Amino acid sequence: MNDTSMKYLMTEYHKSHINRTNQIIHYFCVPLIFWSITAALWTVKIPIALNLAVVTAVLLMLYYLVKSAKVFLTMSVFTAACLALNFWLESIGTPLLTTAIVVFVAAWVGQFIGHHIEGKRPSFYKDLQFLLIGPAWVVFKFFNIKL
Repeated sequence: MNDTSMKYLMTEYHKSHINRTNQIIHYFCVPLIFWSITAALWTVKIPIALNLAVVTAVLLMLYYLVKSAKVFLTMSVFTAACLALNFWLESIGTPLLTTAIVVFVAAWVGQFIGHHIEGKRPSFYKDLQFLLIGPAWVVFKFFNIKL
């Protein structure tokens, strides 16, 4: 892949997400996978930084910032919402790690069902970078945000 611009990456990601049913599955499963990863990382406590989810979120936002200011801003809001949800769930005694693992596995099953329906392999088989592009694509597509 020669072009690594966000527009190019989003366009490439879209090519394996044309089927409407697959898109709908992605609207649910991708945010759940993203959240479940933040939730699992939330359980790894780190002095000063609070937890591994916060450290990872900062690094992820740097990736998005390098790619696109608009994606950075949009994904910062989405990521902050996931972190806030983790804070709240932990405060009410939710078994966060167990919940995250169950949600992660179920959402990936959904993803692969969607790609079976689509008839195309997930984009990350081509380039692992698409694991980071997918959440942005879903947020932009669902809310009809133009890049």
